[in-house]
Amino acid sequence: MGKLSASILAADFAELGSQIRAVEPFAEVFHIDVMDGHFVPPIALGTVIVESIRPVTERTLHGHLMVDAPESFFAELAEAGLNVVSFHMEAVGDPEPAIRKAREVGMGVGLTMNLETPVDAVFPFLDLVDDVMLMSIRPGWSGQELNTEVFPRLEAVRAEIDRRGAQVALEVDGGVKPVNAQRCVDAGATTLIAASAIFGAPDAAAAAQELAKIVEGA
Repeated sequence: MGKLSASILAADFAELGSQIRAVEPFAEVFHIDVMDGHFVPPIALGTVIVESIRPVTERTLHGHLMVDAPESFFAELAEAGLNVVSFHMEAVGDPEPAIRKAREVGMGVGLTMNLETPVDAVFPFLDLVDDVMLMSIRPGWSGQELNTEVFPRLEAVRAEIDRRGAQVALEVDGGVKPVNAQRCVDAGATTLIAASAIFGAPDAAAAAQELAKIVEGA
């Protein structure tokens, strides 16, 4: 079964608890963007946000680290209640030490790639991770339009996952909306990450429900 991951970057932080509860029936995961102002220009979210929302929901909290030296954040995020951490391949030389570090502190772990990174760069690590996240926008900003170049990239990673029989979730992050969600699923995505399409909608719960119906058969 596919999953919907609601990215809180687009939420109203004055009403964050109530917004999480509203979409919780339809989102199995809450996606938390962590940005350090170096790997990407913005500074956003972090350990205090994880600590704040952990008591609000029992859903999986998935951190997307857009940071340099991502492994230096793992221990504090795990202690705060993060369940899964994904970091960018572009932020590390060899991903394996960081993958091991995430496992050591008790978290699931995934690898994320920007559009310019060849998808086969992740293939050697598919047996070591729980998810692969493909960016479909320039990382760091909510509200961008999905870049259609992600579709053949999803197809290529899906083909390799299936060839290996690997138990790896394939996620797409950026500009996911009802108008393109089915195309993402058809290309092989099993997790749709949506921010403004949910929290920027007039009815966040209804928007989450619509996306959840699209991805549930993935």
